[in-house]
Amino acid sequence: MLSRHVRYFLAVAENGGFTRAALALHVSQPALSQQIKQLEESLGAQLFDRSGRVTRLTDAGETYATYARKALRDLEEGKRAIHDVTDLSRGSLRIGLTPTFTSYFAGPLVESFHKRYPNVSLSLREMPQDRMEALLAVDVLDVGIAFDDVRSAEVETVALMIESLALVVGRRHPLAKRRRVGAQDIAGESLILLTEEFATRELIDRYCRENHIQPTVAIEANSISAVVESVRRTTLSTLLPAGIASGSRDLFAIALEPQTLQRTAALLWRKAAYRSAAAQAFTVLALDLSSQFQAGGSHPLSD
Repeated sequence: MLSRHVRYFLAVAENGGFTRAALALHVSQPALSQQIKQLEESLGAQLFDRSGRVTRLTDAGETYATYARKALRDLEEGKRAIHDVTDLSRGSLRIGLTPTFTSYFAGPLVESFHKRYPNVSLSLREMPQDRMEALLAVDVLDVGIAFDDVRSAEVETVALMIESLALVVGRRHPLAKRRRVGAQDIAGESLILLTEEFATRELIDRYCRENHIQPTVAIEANSISAVVESVRRTTLSTLLPAGIASGSRDLFAIALEPQTLQRTAALLWRKAAYRSAAAQAFTVLALDLSSQFQAGGSHPLSD
């Protein structure tokens, strides 16, 4: 059985019919129908219910689709393995990042990687962790940068660093010269925070509950850049990874004490997945770079 049969079968299933599938595949509808008929004959089962206006998978088709998708993923992975160049003179890497990492970690990491391997193309996609795990599981991403509390049984992690959140303020803020603040200091602040769709906000809300404080949230935003620029230009403060303020003359990260606000950043990938030379090199650079974020509240894990 050719992989073409499997691809055609999945195209019909995903497009809900032969006409749209034929257009997507750039083949004639009769040729597509013939391929599906051959597949059904070889399997000895009817895969599609063609009786209605919409072509639907039969029970046998639903079962076969699960294995067909996995087979195609394995074939694509095999193709990358064959063409993988160990000297990294070419190649590609698909990376997912949660939003906070694009603000302070992605730039230096891409700079370091591109300087060493300029002919390896990178695809960077910012997304929530649950979406990232789903895409890793189906081989749409090669590696992710997120946190170690994964929910997918198909994804594994390696600890990257302990990321500490801090009270981040601008140079005009009254607390700009402070080195540390307590929970009650936060209670008196006017904050601009990320919205509840962010894992960072969930962590902040839990911290406030545990410390019995009710913060004054003056503004909510679903953009980290909007939060950072607002803090830079006003006397509002926020709670974000301390690394976001590192190297900035306009932002100051004030440590939270005695109770810290921390989480474990991690590299994520699909369990038992083939890891290309590019993915392995990227992992090494990410682990090396994490050790440079000691200042500003992101601390490498101890051995």
